[in-house]
Amino acid sequence: MTASRLGSTLALLFALLALPASAADLTGAHGIAMHGSPKYGPDFQHFDYVNPDAPKGGLVRQWSLGTFDSFNPFIIKGTPADDIGLIYDSLMVKSLDEPFTQYGLLAKSVDMPDNRRWIRFHLREEARFSDGEPVRADDVIYTFKLLREQGNPFYRAYYADIEAIEAIDPLTVEFRFRDSENRELPLIVGEVAVLPKHYWEGRDFSAPGLDIPVGSGPYLIDSFDPGRSVTLRRNPDYWGENLPVMRGRHNYGAIRYDYYRDSTVSLEAFKAGEYDFRQETSSKNWATSYQGPQFDSGRIKTEQVKHSNPTGMQAFIFNLRRDKFSDPRVRQALAYAFDFEWTNTNIFYGAYTRTHSYFSNSEMAADELPTPAELEILQPVRDQVPPEVFSSVYRAPSTDGSGNNRTQLRNAMRLLKQAGWEINNGKLSNADGQTLDFELLLVQKEFERVVAPMIRNLKRLGIDMSIRIVDVSQYINRLRSFDFDMVVYGYGQSNSPGNEQRDFWHSEMADLSGSRNLMGIKNPAVDYLIEQIIASPDREQLVLRTRALDRVLQWNHYLIPQFHIDSYRLAYWDKFEMPAQRPPYGLGFDTWWLKADARQEAGTN
Repeated sequence: MTASRLGSTLALLFALLALPASAADLTGAHGIAMHGSPKYGPDFQHFDYVNPDAPKGGLVRQWSLGTFDSFNPFIIKGTPADDIGLIYDSLMVKSLDEPFTQYGLLAKSVDMPDNRRWIRFHLREEARFSDGEPVRADDVIYTFKLLREQGNPFYRAYYADIEAIEAIDPLTVEFRFRDSENRELPLIVGEVAVLPKHYWEGRDFSAPGLDIPVGSGPYLIDSFDPGRSVTLRRNPDYWGENLPVMRGRHNYGAIRYDYYRDSTVSLEAFKAGEYDFRQETSSKNWATSYQGPQFDSGRIKTEQVKHSNPTGMQAFIFNLRRDKFSDPRVRQALAYAFDFEWTNTNIFYGAYTRTHSYFSNSEMAADELPTPAELEILQPVRDQVPPEVFSSVYRAPSTDGSGNNRTQLRNAMRLLKQAGWEINNGKLSNADGQTLDFELLLVQKEFERVVAPMIRNLKRLGIDMSIRIVDVSQYINRLRSFDFDMVVYGYGQSNSPGNEQRDFWHSEMADLSGSRNLMGIKNPAVDYLIEQIIASPDREQLVLRTRALDRVLQWNHYLIPQFHIDSYRLAYWDKFEMPAQRPPYGLGFDTWWLKADARQEAGTN
């Protein structure tokens, strides 16, 4: 065969390989769904939960706790400013009325085979960064190189199955994946904020700082007072203004965040009119503090809005790197000291529901005995997990709410004795004379009242738990370096669990500074089930495999579950209007807009 014929044959072969492999393949698709088909067709004009004619303009003032010292949210160092992601666009954007579906933003269309072995994004020719430079395939490739090599360790786990990224032409970029099992990965790739190569080349991406970066999103950093406030302003030249995924969104002319060191002070500042919108997380505040003439007159509005999001797991989490927490019987025993029922009645005004599952408020929660299909999934790890995984439904310890939890504490002492701990001279100690004392690291002083009854119960077991309250920056740094005994932490979940589970629980992330495997879990059964979730071929298997993982996490007693609520508690000054239809899977605050008088008062377009 001549060289020319060989070249022609190879070219034809590659062309054939690039063609769709079946009728189910996507070619030039406007959107992709994790399972099933997108809700919105190729000619959709806007999402159903927006007002496409919402007026633009005005200043919205919000608050944040702590401080900031960086405009780079992609690295492990520094404390990034709030909402900095608004200066960036991604290849695709998620809708808030579907479990996990994305539509084109920087990308106008995608090609993808049914086995999801690769995905090809066709960029919009008009896409621009804020300095006027075009967004091109090289920027996408450079972004992933930066994130995987110099970004937060999370990215290395999240994108571990990306085998290669190639620019087919200046407006086309193709991702190839290691195998065909990770069906979520094409959507994950679409979520990434695309960074400008021309800006970051020659700069130290790994160093935090307050140089204003170049982005491609609807907002620009307008001004800031280091550590105290930052203002984002709508980009008047934003290239994507009229795209279907952007119509009716990002309506505020400017957004300013003011930073407070104390959340109590921040609440009083809100009531005094220092900022406009607040999402309340304290049940006590919600029950007792949102009252007064400004509420009676309607100048400040309050409402509780139901949502359909999984509430995940908020808990007291153990640092398993500490020998004192290595025995699951000890961890199980300590859980008996948290009296949720009494706390909910006497401190939380009955606002919360006890959390039992890592995937609470969703169909993925393991709240019934395993089905035969689940048992089949669990069978390969039968010898590596507690037997209760197969025979029992996990429930966090409960009480009658009276405050008299002697039965629970007796159960705790029984477990502690089994683990080799005894009370000597009023202190719990083991055969080596070590005492079971530990420190709870907190960033919010208000949580002390929640912990106080638990401290008293632990004292009755001969255990001293102390509290250390630190500022936000120190808190973040100590978590990144796993420098704590116990901490209050929340693991949020989506309706489509996948690759992020590696960062939460996988052995490879346990000793990687900055990962979200704060507990330090190293469990081959957990690792196996995470990979099974990622490889789920359909929604039914995703739910079953997630329940299987839930059971294994529950029965290893890695944490003490706390509580959740399935609604947003909102308070805002009477300056806002919003669409009639609200999205089920998000608050949709970026679909609200300011009333005419508020826009005129601010004078911000």
